[in-house]
Amino acid sequence: MSRNTCRIINCLKTQTCVNFHSVYWLQSCQAVKRVRASPCIAHSLQRTCVSKPMPEEQRGVDPALYTPPAGVRGMTNLDREAFTWKVNIPALRFPKEATSKLMTSLKRVALQRPGLKRVVDDGADASYKLLLLDPVSVSSTDSFCNAETEALAKFGVPLELQPYELQLTYDNLKSEEVLRAVLPAGQDVTSGFSRVGHIAHLNLREHQLPFKNLIGQVIMDKNPGLTCVVNKTNTIDSTYRNFQMEVLAGDGNMVAKVRENGVVYEFDFSKVYWNPRLSTEHSRVVGLLQPGDTVLDIFAGVGPFAIPAARRGCRVLANDLNPESHRWLLHNCKLNKVDQKVQAFNLDGRAFIRGPLKEELLALLGGTATVHIVMNLPALALEFLDAFRGLLDQCQSPNTGSLPQVHCYGFSKQDDPHKDVMDRASASLGVPLEGRCSVHLVRNVAPNKEMMCVSFTLPNEVIFSSNSAEDGSPEEPAPKRQKCEDATD
Repeated sequence: MSRNTCRIINCLKTQTCVNFHSVYWLQSCQAVKRVRASPCIAHSLQRTCVSKPMPEEQRGVDPALYTPPAGVRGMTNLDREAFTWKVNIPALRFPKEATSKLMTSLKRVALQRPGLKRVVDDGADASYKLLLLDPVSVSSTDSFCNAETEALAKFGVPLELQPYELQLTYDNLKSEEVLRAVLPAGQDVTSGFSRVGHIAHLNLREHQLPFKNLIGQVIMDKNPGLTCVVNKTNTIDSTYRNFQMEVLAGDGNMVAKVRENGVVYEFDFSKVYWNPRLSTEHSRVVGLLQPGDTVLDIFAGVGPFAIPAARRGCRVLANDLNPESHRWLLHNCKLNKVDQKVQAFNLDGRAFIRGPLKEELLALLGGTATVHIVMNLPALALEFLDAFRGLLDQCQSPNTGSLPQVHCYGFSKQDDPHKDVMDRASASLGVPLEGRCSVHLVRNVAPNKEMMCVSFTLPNEVIFSSNSAEDGSPEEPAPKRQKCEDATD
């Protein structure tokens, strides 16, 4: 499967971010239905999406109608009043009492053309109303087809176009239309953002930075429920998986409350890692679990794997190096009433593997419960696999029972990301995984960068090997204080 095909299909499955109108357009176009049935046309869909029409062109309306005054170009502080202008459009005059029946008739048999179809009062006579029409499709009375003419005649509507001066304001514009009018002509105005509760998280491009506060305000205005807009100002820190951010608009409240797959999470978005695009992946892995299974979550964050697993009836040991993630994990366990099923740790990943995880495996050896090990730290997790080499002694190898199932995440920039993550996992484990693992595309992170999940049964020759990981293996910086406690506030 080609890289482009993977991206398109994965976008359809996992995309939850908002890219102003492009994502909505992508999800509503008929090509989406076709690509789900026939992935081979993904490349043509990608070309279609790149050359998508302007929002006003999609409505079939004259683009000039939705062109704000030229004076807003270059604005950096939002002035909503400056987005006020008037346009002249054609209208039909009809008796006020016929409004309901006329509109019903027109919807059923006529005027099924895109564009303006608004009804307003006729200022000259209160007993009449005006039906506003799109000047692109109605330039004269000759523009009406027979069905439209008959429908209008039935209600005594004369075929005489009336001029109407329509005032448009900031409220009539969509986000992209505002930004297209403000940013320098020819510059890309679309900028995707992720919604995390009441927070919109942006990754602005260089040319958009002079307009960052205006962009933040526009996004907040046009998306009900948003009260804070932030822009990422650096890359994710691989130690605690958080990043610096700048508040562009709103109250600056970073404590978000989100619902994912029926589970409620609360956390300080500025101090922990949360990605709304991983909702489908969380659901996929949790769907592999059965009541009574044991889940060992090495990089648990605030609990998007651990808490649904506990709700499914699994016993969970969840760990995260970030003290803030650990604190919110405990809070979310209590919030979702699974604090008695989750044991939470604040340890380095290797310390967790060679401590609590090892002890748990020893207790479970030879049993019937399935053990799942989740390693969701895609920047580093593949390098942690060597911590399983020689984890248990040969004499502890059971005659019965299954070995743990590992779900390890990694980023890849290679042309064949499936092979790349499998090869890297094999190198870290010290044994080949070809034919012994499955590799799943999670999502496209950036151009030529994929997030992958490699799943496999932990090989017997790895976990009971005498060849343990070297002392110099990469590891997370250890926190000043390590703690282990049950999931209670």
